[in-house]
Amino acid sequence: MSSPTPSLITPTTINSFLGVFTLLFLSYALSLRLLPSSSTTKLRLIFIWHLFDLLIHLIFEGSFLYHSLFTSSAVPSSITPTLFGTPHTSYGAKFSSAPFAKLWQEYALADKRWEVADVGVVSLELLTVVVGGPLAGWICVMLVRGERRVWWWVTVLATAELYGGWMTFAPEWLSGSGNLVTSWWVYTYIYLLFFNGLWVVIPVWLLFEAYQVLVNTGPTTTTVTAKKNA
Repeated sequence: MSSPTPSLITPTTINSFLGVFTLLFLSYALSLRLLPSSSTTKLRLIFIWHLFDLLIHLIFEGSFLYHSLFTSSAVPSSITPTLFGTPHTSYGAKFSSAPFAKLWQEYALADKRWEVADVGVVSLELLTVVVGGPLAGWICVMLVRGERRVWWWVTVLATAELYGGWMTFAPEWLSGSGNLVTSWWVYTYIYLLFFNGLWVVIPVWLLFEAYQVLVNTGPTTTTVTAKKNA
């Protein structure tokens, strides 16, 4: 007999989605409070995205980093350690019953690397949480101030997000995708494709918008005029 289809709705699933929507609503509410009422819809969406990006990086991914670095369990020496080279200890959200640990255990049903301290993922998340999150917050500040230089930093962060996404999945694809679970459509299209796809589609759009602004506000032509001798 085939294995039963996993249950879509679990308390962890509900709490996880509620958490995401709460951060999105908070980002929208703060955009109404902090941005001028005359702000365009496009500018407001860009602010909401970067504030949402900040909160996701610091709260959600920050919790992954915390459990990857500080939550551990003794394991048989035959299991290859994933962090710090300790032969009898393994790290990761897998070894905790905390709410955010359960969130990552749920996501790990689609990508097994996220329940343990996979050194490749942890390396990327260190940059994401420590650099990417604060940079997203700084972009929000510049948007509120109306600073034109914000578009340079939007470009920097969007490029970093795309590179981070590539380096998260490319090694897995090249090694045969052994950690990716695609046996159920929810894991494939919601957990993997949708949630990770947001950090591809939106950064690409932001790069396009930043390019348009930087090109249209900068010098467009270079004219060389020769002076005629009298």
